Amino acid sequence: MTNKNKIDWKFENSYLQLPKDMQSKQLPDKVKNPKIVLINNNLSNELGINLSNLDPEYLALVFSGNQLPTGSDTIAMAYAGHQFGHFTILGDGRAILIGEHINNKKQRYEIQFKGSGKTEFSRNGDGKAALGPMLREYIISEAMYHLNIPTTRSLAVVKTDEKVIRETELTRAILTRVASSHIRVGTFQYFAYKKDDESLKSLVNYSIGRHYPEIKNSENIYINLIDRLMDKQIDLVVNWMRVGFIHGVMNTDNMALSGETIDYGPCAFMDRYDPKTVFSSIDHFGRYAYYNQPSITKWNLARFAECLIPFLDANKDEAIKIATDKINEFDKKYEKKWLKMMSDKIGLIDTEKEDEVLILDLLQWMHSNKADYTSTFYNLINEKVFSNQIYDNADFLTWKDRWKMRLSKYKNEMDKVEKKMKFSNPIIIPRNYKVEEALSAAENGDMSLVEILLKALEKPYENNSNLKDFQITEKLNKSGYKTYCGT
Repeated sequence: MTNKNKIDWKFENSYLQLPKDMQSKQLPDKVKNPKIVLINNNLSNELGINLSNLDPEYLALVFSGNQLPTGSDTIAMAYAGHQFGHFTILGDGRAILIGEHINNKKQRYEIQFKGSGKTEFSRNGDGKAALGPMLREYIISEAMYHLNIPTTRSLAVVKTDEKVIRETELTRAILTRVASSHIRVGTFQYFAYKKDDESLKSLVNYSIGRHYPEIKNSENIYINLIDRLMDKQIDLVVNWMRVGFIHGVMNTDNMALSGETIDYGPCAFMDRYDPKTVFSSIDHFGRYAYYNQPSITKWNLARFAECLIPFLDANKDEAIKIATDKINEFDKKYEKKWLKMMSDKIGLIDTEKEDEVLILDLLQWMHSNKADYTSTFYNLINEKVFSNQIYDNADFLTWKDRWKMRLSKYKNEMDKVEKKMKFSNPIIIPRNYKVEEALSAAENGDMSLVEILLKALEKPYENNSNLKDFQITEKLNKSGYKTYCGT
């Protein structure tokens, strides 16, 4: 192989050192006529594996799994999980970990193929993925990255000549996902269910080494691990709430120990503000609705804490009390961070007693008047961008007068106010109708709309007059808009 066609992977596969029943040796499918659809050159540069000058045919072979790189050691990972509240044994049913790549800054990234074929954990699935859902994950994960929200990312999408059977025949595709790790709350649940305390201990120590080395020598690493994960997940869900992101399938196996957003299935961004917004076609009872995401985060953390009860105290009742007390810290922590985030969105430099009422009144007005979440906040920064008649509403103008009175305290610090608001409020999000237009075109062989959308999402906080088409809200989705897992 010439240097022209060689990716400079630096694999160091530490997960293989863990107990063997945590993983299953697995090779990806060989696929017919793979073709590169997307390559993430910005991410490849961050990984230290510049792909921009490599032959597309070679890249298609690598990122389809047809030609495995030297140093890779392919496995599917075991885990369990509560899916919509019901416990089940799971695992990577259509994903294969290729290896752990170390970049030039000594940062470790896991490289995983998604849609690469059946594994030991596939159950009744075919292990395959369709082009549309893989492109959706690429688009939304990149949007989240540029919104400054912790996330897994997508390095490549490859399509093949094969069709997958869902409701209709769809083009098969493979996504290359990059993550700090793929360790999930469900990974711990897998061994807790088996009552395999030794494997659980190994997993705890490994996870701390990967993600929380600062607690490695602490007095009680188990309670500290719960505490650190809680902080990470609160920060994450507060960020989701900030931009109106609805994950759609917050099962315990979709909560990562890294604190990254993972598994973009039926996810979408809210347009008209309604706290009960649900997009997922399978979330019939609104378990994972926008407003419910914090409480589900807490519920998932409680399931994580249950896994560690054998190690919290020799006395089981005392261990349960320790875990319960720790989980009960969630509400105050979340409320404090949510209030700080919402205060930032309306430019408050400090917090006063009545600020929460001011914020809740704005949200109530938005809900009552079906106002767009993103554009309403940005209207407070620049009234000219979203010149909608709704913002001439008397109740809104009354609220705005109260807000301006509150800001008058900062009359000598208005640059700070504006900076805080611009940092907290995107002007561009992946509008659902734009995502659907791009995916529809891509499924018909035209990738131009996907590429244009990705470019627009790179600078979501900048008011760029050339991107007006990505700011408009006249085409807001009707209430019946649904998203699908694509499994």
